[in-house]
Amino acid sequence: MGKSLDKFSPLGPSLVTADEVGDPQNLQLTCHVNGDKRQDSNSADMVFSVAEIIEDLSKHFTLEPGDLILTGTPEGVAMGLPHKPWLKPGDVVRVEIEKLGFTENKMV
Repeated sequence: MGKSLDKFSPLGPSLVTADEVGDPQNLQLTCHVNGDKRQDSNSADMVFSVAEIIEDLSKHFTLEPGDLILTGTPEGVAMGLPHKPWLKPGDVVRVEIEKLGFTENKMV
């Protein structure tokens, strides 16, 4: 529940369809805070594949067209770093996934 607060889930600015993405297990993922790269990974490094996640979730509830599945984060978050660079008001976070685009948010 760490990133699933009520009324909070920044997405966009656009969404793409599966046919535009191709192989979901080979997408570059990056996160920058104030221009400094904090995370750099690839979806190939996921613990469970996209297919495995969909299969497991489908056992518990019905997935509908347009549903979004948010899977977590690669290494590089503040909690795992020795100097704990927590986000603060004014910080700008840019998250990008190859072929999907990016979103950029200013912390308040």
